[in-house]
Amino acid sequence: MRSHDYGRDILSTPKRKKVPEIEAEPGLVVEDPASGFCGAVVKFEHGHVVLEDRHGRHRLFPLTPAGFLVDGQPVTLVKPAPQQQKPRVSASGSVKVEGLRAQTAKASRIWVEGKHDAELVERVWGHDLRVEGIVVEPLDGIDELPHRIQEFGTAPNRRLGVLVDHLVANSKEQRIVDQVRDENVLVTGHPYIDIWQAVKPQALRIEAWPVIARGTDWKQGVCDRLGWGETWEGWQRVLTAVGNYRDIEPDLLGAVERLIDFVTVEGPAR
Repeated sequence: MRSHDYGRDILSTPKRKKVPEIEAEPGLVVEDPASGFCGAVVKFEHGHVVLEDRHGRHRLFPLTPAGFLVDGQPVTLVKPAPQQQKPRVSASGSVKVEGLRAQTAKASRIWVEGKHDAELVERVWGHDLRVEGIVVEPLDGIDELPHRIQEFGTAPNRRLGVLVDHLVANSKEQRIVDQVRDENVLVTGHPYIDIWQAVKPQALRIEAWPVIARGTDWKQGVCDRLGWGETWEGWQRVLTAVGNYRDIEPDLLGAVERLIDFVTVEGPAR
């Protein structure tokens, strides 16, 4: 005789529907079914969650399994996984060293042509240079560069990095640099007439750097064309426009990074 299928065995153990787990992010609106209290997640205290209702009232509830309703459906609230903090970065884009203490300056140096160059390098790379203990010094021009290098007295642990403005083929600057024959000296440069031009125009909210006629002081010519006043006022405008490396042209970024790498590695030059 064929048996008939009468459905599920009434003596079998019923399967429980799995209650979903939801991370209780701040602001998530949930309801406590026992009390009817409905509110947004504010914070956690000792295994409990604090809810705030629309009247600003706070109540504390234990984080029990299936203890809350979200959109009318039972859920289990769990604390959100802790988010890993991103490392802070310096203006140059390098990882910032927290709690940095001043250290004795190393013998190696970075030379730049003038005060403005030094201030811009400090603004972008100041943190990195303090970490490494490297001092930046202005030269007030490079006309006497070979002689100044000889006076400095280089060595594998006493290196020089030199940043030169307007370092382009057949220029006066290039002819001076060509005289340097010292493995403990690295000279890099950028193609711009002045360090001002190494700041991207968009950082200053101008379309482009103006073209100044030969024979006219370039900085004053720029200030006159753009209505920036005296050159010291123009420079303050340029410097304060630089927030980080993104405001600097790649030619200058690469030149300074190479110098820092060179003077922070002791031993025979490659």
